Amino acid sequence: MNKLSAAHKIKVLVIDDSALARKILTTGLSRDPELEIIGSAPDVYVARDKIVYNKPDVLTLDVEMPRMDGVEFLRRLMPQYPVPVVMVSALTAPGAQVTLEALDYGAIDFVLKPSTSFGNKLEDMLDELVQKIKVASTVDVSGWRNKPTQGIKRPTGAVLHGTTDKVIGIGASTGGTVALQRVIEAFPPDMPGTVIVQHMPPKFTKMFADKLNTISKVEVKEAEDNDRVMKGRVLVAPGGMQMRVVRSGGRYLVRVKDGEKVNGHVPSVDVLFDSIAKNVGVNSLGVILTGMGRDGAEGMVKMKSTGARTLAQDERSCVVFGMPKEAYNLGGAEKLVAIDDMTVEMVRLLREMK
Repeated sequence: MNKLSAAHKIKVLVIDDSALARKILTTGLSRDPELEIIGSAPDVYVARDKIVYNKPDVLTLDVEMPRMDGVEFLRRLMPQYPVPVVMVSALTAPGAQVTLEALDYGAIDFVLKPSTSFGNKLEDMLDELVQKIKVASTVDVSGWRNKPTQGIKRPTGAVLHGTTDKVIGIGASTGGTVALQRVIEAFPPDMPGTVIVQHMPPKFTKMFADKLNTISKVEVKEAEDNDRVMKGRVLVAPGGMQMRVVRSGGRYLVRVKDGEKVNGHVPSVDVLFDSIAKNVGVNSLGVILTGMGRDGAEGMVKMKSTGARTLAQDERSCVVFGMPKEAYNLGGAEKLVAIDDMTVEMVRLLREMK
């Protein structure tokens, strides 16, 4: 992490083709004393010069831009001039698609534009944006400069030879979409049933699951109530819903229901992990990947207390070493593991389980 000094204001450049949006964002963000809005730009060409001369700490970038969209801009910008970026996305299918691609190309996180420019939703969005800008300012993105292609380590041979069903639970937040892709892409086809909470709004979770499904040897889908957790299948909790694992006879199922926020999130990793501790116990493996906050830390402690095996992503490979750090410091995670080694380490632990 590249921590800014307390005396240093975070310099922010706002990029949005809408003059109204630029005014709303610059005015709203300027209210926070830790932020300094050094300018705004109506498109990425104007932004390019301001980035070079004004050296912002963080960019806010509209997803759907004229002349060049946010993804193409990031594809060109990050290898040459890496800078933390928070995307501002519309809750539309095209907006969600571009946002997920932007995360692949180096964006730290995103916020959703409210459906109206007025009211409490706008204030909530601005509060969320301020928080994510502050987190983004601490992230070292220098690794994107002429970034080399890294190989994912893949396990060989059968994962399990026994007949006892195992369940894998994974939690992730900021930076998790890229981390999860690296982990799931390396899953062998006989990987035990896996359930995932990635902090993400509705619509985005389905598109993310569908994307994972295209690159994986296992089936990946957005979870539906009463879906079976079984070998070769990965279930992603829907945005806006809480997901739990329950036992029904000799099978494990997920229950997907409306629920209150836990640790500020719906879905919540703690809700998922608590249910795994209660209903799966010693036959489970818990993994926490990159993310802001502490969601999942206490749930992982509960899992470990039942005899479950547990892992967390190491600081060097995390975008934000928040959730894994909390889980490890509480004693929930047995070991910190680099993201490209994670699937191999998961399989090693699964083979040790009786």
